Formats: sequence, C-alpha cells, structure tokens
Amino acid sequence: MKFGMPIPHADGFKQSVEGLQALEDGGLDVVTVPEAYTFDAVSHLGYIAARTSRVELATSILNIYSRTPALLAMTAAGLDHVSGGRFSFGVGSSGPQVIEGFHGVPFDAPLGRTREVVAICRQAWGRERAEPHGRHHDVPPTSPKPVSPPVRPSIPMTLAALGPKNIALAAELFEAWQPIFYHPELADEVFGESLAEGRAKRDPLLPDLRVIADAKFFLSDDEHELEAARAGVRAALALYIGGMGARGKNFYHRLVTRLGFGAAANEIQDLYLGGSKDAAAAAVPDTLVDSISLVGGPDHIEARVAAYAAAGVDQMNLSPVSTDNDERARQFAHLRKIAIRLGL
Repeated sequence: MKFGMPIPHADGFKQSVEGLQALEDGGLDVVTVPEAYTFDAVSHLGYIAARTSRVELATSILNIYSRTPALLAMTAAGLDHVSGGRFSFGVGSSGPQVIEGFHGVPFDAPLGRTREVVAICRQAWGRERAEPHGRHHDVPPTSPKPVSPPVRPSIPMTLAALGPKNIALAAELFEAWQPIFYHPELADEVFGESLAEGRAKRDPLLPDLRVIADAKFFLSDDEHELEAARAGVRAALALYIGGMGARGKNFYHRLVTRLGFGAAANEIQDLYLGGSKDAAAAAVPDTLVDSISLVGGPDHIEARVAAYAAAGVDQMNLSPVSTDNDERARQFAHLRKIAIRLGL
C-alpha cells in the first residue's frame, strides 16, 4: 500500500516542501496538491518536482472545465517531464460551486466531457493528432501533431468520483479511482455495482483499477490529543455535508446518506445552513469519524489500515492533523511499520 499526503498552498508551503525529505524517509510515497479557489496546483507541483527526487507527485484534482482538454494534456506532460516521470494526473468534475461560482462556466455534462478529455489526453501523449469531433470538444482537423515526446507515452490518470455513473466511468477508463469518505466495510455495498458496471467495459490493455482513499490522519496514545484531532475531523465533515452545496444539490450529503447516515446528514445540513457550524460539527456521529479516518492509537490505526486493504485500497492519501513536520514524519514512520507488519 502506498501512502500519500496533500500539501496545502498556504500555511507554510515552502517549509512543508523543505520537510519532505524527512517524510520520504518516514514512508511517504506520494505528494498531492489540491486546486479549488486559491492558487493553482500546477505551479506548486513544479516547485515540488524541482525540490525532490523520489516522491511521486499528483494533482488532486484538476477540474475538466476551466482548462481545455489540450491544455490538460500539455499540463500533465509538462509535470511528468519536470518530475522525471513521477507524475499522476488526477482530474474530476468538481462541482457547481467551483465551476459556476468561481470560474463562471456552466457545470454541464460531466460524464461526456470527462470521456472526451481522456481520449484527447491519451492521443496527445501518444503523439497522435487529436481530432475528436465530440459533443463537447470539436478540435479542428488542421490541429498540429504534438512535437515534443512526453517522458512516457501514457500518464496514469485518476478520476475523483462520487456519483454512481462517474464511478462506473472511472472503472471503465481510468488507471485509478479516488473516492472521498471511503468506508471500507461498506465499500462494496455502496460502490460495488458501479465498479462492476465500469469494469465490464474496461479495455483489457489497461491495468487493474487502483483505489485511492482519502482520510484524515493522526496517530497518538494521548486521549486529549485524539479528541482534538477528532474535533477537527468533525468540523471538516460538517463543512462538506452541511455547506458544500444547497439542499438537494450537495454531493457529499448524498454520499453520507448512502453510507447509512441520512438522518445525521440532514441534521448537520440544517444546523450548518442555519449558521450553527459548531453544533453541526458536534452532530457528526463518532462512528462516521472513526470509519472514514485514521485517527487513533496504534492498535486502532492497524485495524483500520487492515480494513482498507481488505476492501481493495491500493493507496491512502492522508491529511495529517498535526502541523509539525517532525511529528508528521514520526507518525508516517510508525504507519509504515504497521503496513509492513500487515504485509502491505
């Protein structure tokens, strides 16, 4: 199992990059950079590529609306080039709040657009002339053939997907699928049908689909520290479940409902949209926090890592609760020992 970590744009970005060597030594395999409202992810990943030599790099995620498919292909090839072939290309549709509310473009046809983006990117990386005449992207027949060969003829692509149809698309076309709020014990019940649908259409030349699960991460024996860490997880969950979208248009609320926490999701949304953010966080069930995060003592963490592995997770992207780099490195080193003990 691989372990990744997102690096935020703010809060000591350069200091975090400087501390990557200690994290690599401790067992970190992948660094991801998100992109939503603030700085772009690409410039930051270029900086990380120049300051590292082993750790893999990934976008988490670039949306498919604010850049053309050709620019997405160029961007991925450029990051793969400057990193020496260490890049994985994470994309997704994002949501109406970002696409319409920030970029000012219509949030429409995510499935069709994603399918066309995949085709154009792979044509470009294979140095074929991209001439799709799809419903959403119509490239002129005089478009030039890519001149500079990429480091690799195919760059691994990851789709961040929540809905059933998007998950099926990930299983059909992508090298990896990145869900959020991944509950390993319920994964097959919630996602299994969509994954099977997509795998039935999968090109046999593609490798087996990899699963990349996101989770908050804090390892400690101190109950006071653990409760503070859980409070942070609750606050983050309340933001997504309660505030990331209007009623009836919140993907995260919908997913948590599918996980069996519908009543709690409704209460959290009511409180959050009513302005009671602290009460919304307090309403997040302990069982949800413990199921979709890695926050606890060594025995609890070992049991949860084993559960993720049993559910078919190949990589965990872990957001450390601790902001101290030395403490992060210590926790990742302990986590790596747990994984080795489990044979992962």
